[in-house]
Amino acid sequence: MLKLIKKRSKKAGLPPGTLVHIGEKKGERLKITVMDYDEAHFQEKEIRTIEECFTFKDAPTVTWINIDGLHQIEILEKLGECYGFHPLVLEDILNTDQRPKMEDYGDYLYIVLRMLNYTDKSSEIETEQVSLILGPNFVFSFQEKEGDVFDPVRERIRNGKGRIRKMGADYLAYALLDSIVDNYFMIMEKLGETIEFLEEELVTHPAPETLQTIHQLKRELIFLRKAVWPLREVISGLERGELVLVKETTRIYLRDVYDHTIQVIDTIETFRDMISGMLDIYLSSVSNRLNSVMKVLTIIATIFMPLTFIAGIYGMNFKYMPELEWRWGYPMVWALVIVISVLMLIYFKKKRWL
Repeated sequence: MLKLIKKRSKKAGLPPGTLVHIGEKKGERLKITVMDYDEAHFQEKEIRTIEECFTFKDAPTVTWINIDGLHQIEILEKLGECYGFHPLVLEDILNTDQRPKMEDYGDYLYIVLRMLNYTDKSSEIETEQVSLILGPNFVFSFQEKEGDVFDPVRERIRNGKGRIRKMGADYLAYALLDSIVDNYFMIMEKLGETIEFLEEELVTHPAPETLQTIHQLKRELIFLRKAVWPLREVISGLERGELVLVKETTRIYLRDVYDHTIQVIDTIETFRDMISGMLDIYLSSVSNRLNSVMKVLTIIATIFMPLTFIAGIYGMNFKYMPELEWRWGYPMVWALVIVISVLMLIYFKKKRWL
């Protein structure tokens, strides 16, 4: 189950800019990969120390430095000293429950958003904070663990497909944003299949497990809305804001990402309405099922009321009862019982109570 709020108690009372990692430690190993390229040249390597990427700071090429793992704070401190990142930026990178946002620091842009993955085994959504720093000729991406949705971007850079090798760092940042937003559609498809299955289950045989699944989906949609809704402001700010680092040629593509974000938000709102309706359907189905059971029990009890009355009369221990010594008394009682039962069933059928 997704956690909506992460603990910040360890930062209570500390001054602004204090670097403390908030969140789960999702990997023991810290991995740093560098992709440096232009239209004619390309190199990719994994480096062991953060100092090795300092040589790319003033390179004329575009450099993408991806860091998987945020638990080694000293690496971020060295990176901030070399590239001049504000301590509040480094603090936000380590606080992994940030709301999606974009901040302009003049020489660079800081962008935060959520990357989502759907786990087929548990049918749950895993979330991870991704921080991007866009500079004149570099892009830093910070992730909580290894594994992301950026492989198509890496392949385009390696193979030189499309215009990514011809464009600048702002286009690379757009490509990373686009990959994350496109992955949202895959999450929406998985949720749509789950909701469709639940609808069929509600109609046929609703069970307590169905209610649990509905509540889980409702919780996940609340989290998705929290993760995706502010993203439209981020994309809108990149597209329409007066940002020196974002070229006019890239703003056209950012407009497309903005449209995709709006589509995802609309889908989430639709799913939320469907889940709320499904909860009402479940409660109505359970109520109707209970009413049906009570209806059957009531009909049975109503039929047995006169039969119980007859049995009660002939169960009395009076000495002088004319029918007790009558030869056909027992068969006549059975005949009376059967006739009354049949007549009552015919009456209930005529009234459409059955």
